Formats: sequence, structure tokens, C-alpha cells
Amino acid sequence: MKIAFIGFGGVGQALVKILRDRRQKLADDYDMNATIVAVSDIMKGSVYDPNGLDEDHLLDTIAEYNHLDYYPDTASSIKGWDSLKTIKQSNADVIIEVTFTDVKTGQPAIDHCRMAFENNKSIVTTNKGPVALAFQELSQVAKKQNVYWGFEGTVMSGTPALRLPFTTLAGNEITEIKGILNGTTNFMLTEMEKGLSYQDALALAQTNGYAEADPTNDVEGFDARYKTVILSNVVMNAPMKPDDVMCEGISGLTLNDLEIAIENDQRWRLVARIKKEGQSVTASVKPELLHKNDPLATVMGSTNAIVYDCDLAGPVMLTGAGAGLMETGYSLLIDLIHYQKDKVMMKQ
Repeated sequence: MKIAFIGFGGVGQALVKILRDRRQKLADDYDMNATIVAVSDIMKGSVYDPNGLDEDHLLDTIAEYNHLDYYPDTASSIKGWDSLKTIKQSNADVIIEVTFTDVKTGQPAIDHCRMAFENNKSIVTTNKGPVALAFQELSQVAKKQNVYWGFEGTVMSGTPALRLPFTTLAGNEITEIKGILNGTTNFMLTEMEKGLSYQDALALAQTNGYAEADPTNDVEGFDARYKTVILSNVVMNAPMKPDDVMCEGISGLTLNDLEIAIENDQRWRLVARIKKEGQSVTASVKPELLHKNDPLATVMGSTNAIVYDCDLAGPVMLTGAGAGLMETGYSLLIDLIHYQKDKVMMKQ
């Protein structure tokens, strides 16, 4: 398995560490031998070697210089390729697409996916944009070209929220999906339940690295809305765009609102909800008052959770980390393992 990284921030580097440290186990368990042949990052430069790059040299070069111009040259290495040239001309089988992408446009990740598929290369990505904004188009191209498209990490990072309904819950009809899909807002709400004001809870979330300097994407529900669209597109097989999802964030909630809720044995949570009734599928993201014994009300801190309402199995809840470099790197590994399993099955 030859891999090219498009984007090489913390998540990409985490995957390199996993592949390096688990090399023998992956070979023994899955007959998987991954070779990194290219890295292209708009800020960190690029390097390509068809014979493979050294993981330690890659990580050390970025740690010391933060630029791949300093990666040791070899007789077969090439530097300076941009992302599209790397996708098109490298000998990679799988493109790891982990660029910084504008979720409103899905770019440049959508173009990267399209270029890979058109050149018979598979994609594994954690970027929400392509799955939220261009799922139907890109999945059709991938199917036509008989290539793999993995995006497990787009909803709950390394917690396999997308794979669960297709594997463990196979055979059920899922009539509703509901969940806490944004760790920043859940952290803020649970801190407010301890007595912090909205502004103090936001400041603490920023200090802890959960919230950006501009927290709008999280606190106004936009991040959860994109994840809701992905769940609708992929799990419910109901084509949806972000504008189809009614969205309200937590910025209107006050400490007094949370105190009153607690007095009444309730909890405020930002809940993403997708409901199927007949052929109709509707979705929303908004603060909801839940009884304190509701499974979602018990989810604290930055943890994410999702509940699948199944006609045979009943409600099934999955909780786990919704962010983190190693956790998100692991989500990429999940997809690589399934890509490898598909290859093995095709050979049999």
C-alpha cells in the first residue's frame, strides 16, 4: 500500500506515528504493509520518492525545521510538487487528504478527492466538506472508477460512528439518529452546570484547546450541522445540504437557564437529530432540554455520543472522543484497514 499525504498537520503526523509503531501488528493481523511515498503541504512544502520515505526522517524534519525542503535528498526524490501534481503523478494507491479545508465550500478537499478518483486512486479523509457538500457526486465517481473512499473520522473522530450502522447494526432499519456531535459546546454546557457563566466557560474551552479564537463554528452549531448532513447522506441515504438542517447554537443560553434546568431534573444539551418518517427525513441541530436520566444528558465534558434508534435492536448508544490528534489519526487507520481488507477479498 503506497500512501501520499495531502496536508501534513498534527493529524497526518499522528497517523505516520501509528503506522510506524504498529507496523508489525498491521502486517501480522491484516497483511498490511504501508509505504509513504509522498507528502505535500501548502505551508510545509513537499517531497516525493517512489521508493518510499522514511517515517522518522519525515517526523524529525517537520519537528526541527517545519519544512520538507530539509528532508534528506535521495537519488529518486523530488521536491516542490503541489497537491494536485502529487495526487496525479505520484505512484500512491491511497491519498490521505488532511488539508485545512473551508467547510463552507469544501475546498480544496473536494478538488483533491475528484482528482484522486479520476486518476484511479483511493481517498481517506477526515475533512467534512466533501462528504457534506459533494457526497452524491464524489461517491458516484469513486464507484465508477472502482476506488475506495473512506471518511470515518468526519463525524466522531476515532469513534466509529459511521461504520457502526453498516457493520454491527446491519439488518436494522434506523428510524432516528440523535447525538452530541460537538465536544466544545458540550464541554461549555457541563462547565456552566458547575456555575461558570457562558463567557467564562468559553474562555476555559479556548484555554484547553477545545475552542478556536473565533468559536462561531462550534457555538452556533455549524460544526454539528455539517456532521448531521454527513449522517443523513451516508447512514440515512437521504441527500441533504447544510441549509436543509435547522440550526441553532448555544450562544443564547445563560447560566440561569442551566440552573433552572438542574432544579427541574433536566439538562441542556446541543442535540443533532435526524428523523425518518415514511419517505421523509428531517434534521435539526439545537439546544434541547433533556431529563437528567436521558442517556445524552449524562454525557459530560468534551465527549461525543450518538444514539441509533433501530427497529430490531432498539436504541444503541456509542460514546467516545470526538477530537484529538491521535484519535483522528486512528480514524484514518480504520479506513486504511478496511481498504486493505477490500484488497485482500478482491484477490480471493
